[in-house]
Amino acid sequence: MATLTEPPAPVPTAVDIPTYHQIPETSADLDWADLATLDLSQFDQPGGKSQLAKQLFEAIQKIGFFYIINFGLTQEEVDRQFSIGREIFNLPLEEKLKFRAELEKGGYNGYKPSGLREISPGVFDNTEIFNIPKFIPALERPQPEIVNKNRPIIEGFARHIHDEIVRKLLTLFAIILELPEDYFLKVHRYEEKSDCHLRYMKYHRRTEEENKKSNGIWSKGHTDFGSLTLLFRQPVAALQVRTPEGAWKWVKPYPGSITVNLADSLHFLTNGFLKSSVHRVVAPPPDQRDVDRLGVLYFVRPEDDLELRPVVSQVLQRLGYDQITDNSAVGITAGDWVKARVAKGVDRGVARSDVGDQPILNGVVAKYYD
Repeated sequence: MATLTEPPAPVPTAVDIPTYHQIPETSADLDWADLATLDLSQFDQPGGKSQLAKQLFEAIQKIGFFYIINFGLTQEEVDRQFSIGREIFNLPLEEKLKFRAELEKGGYNGYKPSGLREISPGVFDNTEIFNIPKFIPALERPQPEIVNKNRPIIEGFARHIHDEIVRKLLTLFAIILELPEDYFLKVHRYEEKSDCHLRYMKYHRRTEEENKKSNGIWSKGHTDFGSLTLLFRQPVAALQVRTPEGAWKWVKPYPGSITVNLADSLHFLTNGFLKSSVHRVVAPPPDQRDVDRLGVLYFVRPEDDLELRPVVSQVLQRLGYDQITDNSAVGITAGDWVKARVAKGVDRGVARSDVGDQPILNGVVAKYYD
């Protein structure tokens, strides 16, 4: 008797959304950062994890930024997310404000309108943000219809990032620290409540006068709040990373890559061995200055109740990172750290250009850089 087999499930397609086309790369001669590239297709090959961990260890000695390639998503799938983000920001403001995030209370899921942060005296930020949390019951919230209609695509994209990209990177960090491979996976479980989210972000173009007032800085040098940030490639040059010597270098958006940077939680969990990388956003070069900069990002954050106490690792002991510092986050949970930083980010009264060290929680400060 013949065995009946079910036909393969159809691949989800975006609902009623025009295709997104990336603009050409800049022709400007910029001082690009020299960053390592990890090929994730090697992960499951014999000896691949060890080789990638060695490469990553060497890369983070210099700077907490690197690229990954061959991560299991096509450019078409990535561009669908840019299309969805564009349509969200094209909604009328009154519709977007129905989903406004409670930023002043430390909440960030939903919509952030532009103009909430004073980046320099009299000049406010030009960014719109829409954050979508993990697709678990504890974090369900009302969404715009464009998100509801495209939920299978958005959720599939986010879960692929967690299961096939984040899992591999967190495994590599555990190998570097000579910990069990699942050490960090146990505190970054998708089904548990945490601040991981998918972000659509739009930097609106500025006039020359506005750029002069802000010295061309759109977002002052800062660190991110969680474990890792993944920036999907878009070719508008504006991201810069701060080197250990204090210089700013441009981050090149290579085709078929994701730019990854380390963030606060891994910094705290390793006593500064995995350094939370400092980066900023500046005005693009002249040939890209007349376009809006749309971004798709994924922020990886530990489970809310994880205390940010340094792990016990022989590697940290050998390298001298086993002593708790004055600016450690012992006693602070990952969830509390994020909420405090989000709330501080919309404080009124002081322009971000005038902020250096900003007290966040329990005496721990966040640093900002020019």
